[in-house]
Amino acid sequence: MIVVAGEALVDLVPTPQGALAPRLGGGPYNVAVAAGRLDAPVGFLSRLSTDLFGDRLLDRLHAANVRTDLVQRGAEPTTLAVVGLADDGSARYSFYVEGTADREVADPGPLPADVRAVSFGTLSLVLEPGASTYERVLWREAGRGALTVLDPNIRAGLIHDPRAYRDRYDSWLPHVGLLKVSVDDARWLADLPEDAPEDAVLDVVRDWRGAGPAAVVLTLGGAGLAVLTGGGEVVRVPPAPVNVVDTIGAGDTVQGALLAWLHDHDALSTSAVRGMGTAEWGEALAFAGAAAAITCSRAGAEPPFKRELGMT
Repeated sequence: MIVVAGEALVDLVPTPQGALAPRLGGGPYNVAVAAGRLDAPVGFLSRLSTDLFGDRLLDRLHAANVRTDLVQRGAEPTTLAVVGLADDGSARYSFYVEGTADREVADPGPLPADVRAVSFGTLSLVLEPGASTYERVLWREAGRGALTVLDPNIRAGLIHDPRAYRDRYDSWLPHVGLLKVSVDDARWLADLPEDAPEDAVLDVVRDWRGAGPAAVVLTLGGAGLAVLTGGGEVVRVPPAPVNVVDTIGAGDTVQGALLAWLHDHDALSTSAVRGMGTAEWGEALAFAGAAAAITCSRAGAEPPFKRELGMT
């Protein structure tokens, strides 16, 4: 089984009429829904509010066939994110996170023995006290040999001490089996200029892979996807054609689809990821890119079901 650990929240997304419509989301939550809709055996580890939003978040997990054994409930409110959309569909976020449920998650202790992979990322590794709790889970599960997967999914407005966060990120890398990062987040994490060329980013990614991850997947926005493989090769796939409505949840869909692909190909281990060749990575990235394109074609984070990718 795969466990996705992290926050669930509600995005308030602008409508064509100028109103704000609630959409269920949060990076890790979207990853779990994406993997579940692609028929991967996945569970969610988080703390959900007992408010109406929390009930709806839980219902949507069940509808996506995501296990909720590890979901905790509490009276704290649900985190809210107000989304602003640019002309190209890209999103920026303002968060309401003080005293919310997901950051109060309790350490569940060792995960069940059938858990082969655990995915982490986004706000859950920033906001305390939850960040330290998820960090302990990361260390413990890596120590017992599970494939640990990380997407930092940077929200810079919530990181009050960038240097401390970057140091903490560096400390996670030896415990990470698969790293997925956007090119913009890579620039931020490496403290590079926003217009730093891709070659400079790849140099940083090579250093990160040398620190621990078996492979590093890089999302390139409109330029598609790339991976630095365990063998040191760079594999690229072009973007799937799409009429973009917005990009909310696109990177999360890539993460969930990669987890589903690895499960379907019996590759949910660090050694298997390290051993994947160019053809396998080309197939995996094409699958993830096709899933993300469908998400981009509709409003909010709505990952596709397996049948929408022509699969049963």
